[in-house]
Amino acid sequence: MPTPSTPVPPDRYTVQIKPRAADAAGHTDHGSTLRTAVVEATGRTGASGYPRYEGDGVAADIDPRSGAVEAITLDGAELPYGWIAETTPPPT
Repeated sequence: MPTPSTPVPPDRYTVQIKPRAADAAGHTDHGSTLRTAVVEATGRTGASGYPRYEGDGVAADIDPRSGAVEAITLDGAELPYGWIAETTPPPT
């Protein structure tokens, strides 16, 4: 059983793929979501050392503590330069 310092990874996440853009003042503005994918835990660990999730053409290693995407492919390829991936756990 995990200890309080070792969170139980969620079974699934929603991954949002967004462009990385800047507003008129030069502040980062991730813009509108270009694609959304629901990814489910595979039970494996990815190359980054974090749990691996897959679904809807997305394969991602996600840090269960922060929800940060540590590695990702979209339809078998890297994200285009400047694009980012953000996660949200699906509603329970």
